[in-house]
Amino acid sequence: MDQRRSNANQSRSTDRKTVEKNRRIQMKALYSELNSLLPQTSRESLALPDQLDEAANYIKKLQVNVEKKKERKRKLVATSAFEKLNSTGSSSMSSSVDVSVLRKLPRIEIQETGPVLHIFLVTSLEHKFMFHEITRVITEESGAEITHAGYSIVDDAVFHTIHCKLEDCDYGAGSRISESLKKLVNTVN
Repeated sequence: MDQRRSNANQSRSTDRKTVEKNRRIQMKALYSELNSLLPQTSRESLALPDQLDEAANYIKKLQVNVEKKKERKRKLVATSAFEKLNSTGSSSMSSSVDVSVLRKLPRIEIQETGPVLHIFLVTSLEHKFMFHEITRVITEESGAEITHAGYSIVDDAVFHTIHCKLEDCDYGAGSRISESLKKLVNTVN
């Protein structure tokens, strides 16, 4: 009976040692991976806890930089969209324009450059259908060819850009398309 207990205790002890060894190996692998991601400095002379503190500080600094870049991107997108929609054509806008200025949505601006029509549409997330209606009017009613369509989402505003060719359309198609699209957008406002 005593021999069984002794064997069981040895077995548990061996299991604990194996688990502890595997844990140490895993921790070393994680440390090596973290260490490889950090910028190379004179870390070798630092103790392990100091190296971990340095890694934590570096990660916090990166997080702050990412948040600053996201905020800057949000302001730049809002500013550029507002400048495109600004009826006075002034491009001297401050970079601190907030998206809340664009709450009177949807809004549309159309520019005709030769045989190309540039359409800038800003909608809220609740007016998702507007983009599909705009493309339907362009392609089905006028026969124009859409060459590019893209969008960006900032907060609850969706910024669409659409470029279409009017080469195969009859004379005056650009002004008819513009009027139809503005009428469509104004019915929603």
